[in-house]
Amino acid sequence: MGASYYANPVIFLIETFVSLYILAVMLRFLLQWVNADFHNPFSQFLVKITHPPLKVMRRAIPAVGRVDSASLVLMLGLQMLSGYLIFALQGSAMPVEAVFVWALMELISLLINIFVFAILIQVVISWINPGAYNSATSLIYYLTEPLLGTVRRALPPIAGIDLSPLVVLVGFQVLKMLTFPPMMQLISLLG
Repeated sequence: MGASYYANPVIFLIETFVSLYILAVMLRFLLQWVNADFHNPFSQFLVKITHPPLKVMRRAIPAVGRVDSASLVLMLGLQMLSGYLIFALQGSAMPVEAVFVWALMELISLLINIFVFAILIQVVISWINPGAYNSATSLIYYLTEPLLGTVRRALPPIAGIDLSPLVVLVGFQVLKMLTFPPMMQLISLLG
């Protein structure tokens, strides 16, 4: 049995657990950014699991305006650590600069995916059970409304159909198409 036999499960575990924790930190950051209801049970869960490292980090890394800098540094640090471990286990060491760009690309991808899934969930809920309220739909509304509301003001509903989710989803796809290829190219140049 080769080293990859043991490396693959370890890589899977690193990717899974680190990604889930980064997701929790990013959701906390985003919900804080949009001033979501932090009495919501899901918000309370995110606060409890992300509070210990952020409490320590906030002593050295102050917020900049409404931006929780400690959360950003924690996400980037965890993503870079995950990248180092994964690349090392795969036997391909990468320089710090390449791992940094890779980590940024992963975080941007996660951010876009959070918004895409939140918008899709909100659209499906509006079709199945419009006007329904629960703690999860409340947070989805808080998260998506700054984007959808901005588009809705520029492009009001046409014949009662709100096209803002479609516009935002297309915008995210274009953003990925414009952002990721140059970042991949930069990673290959640095690596």
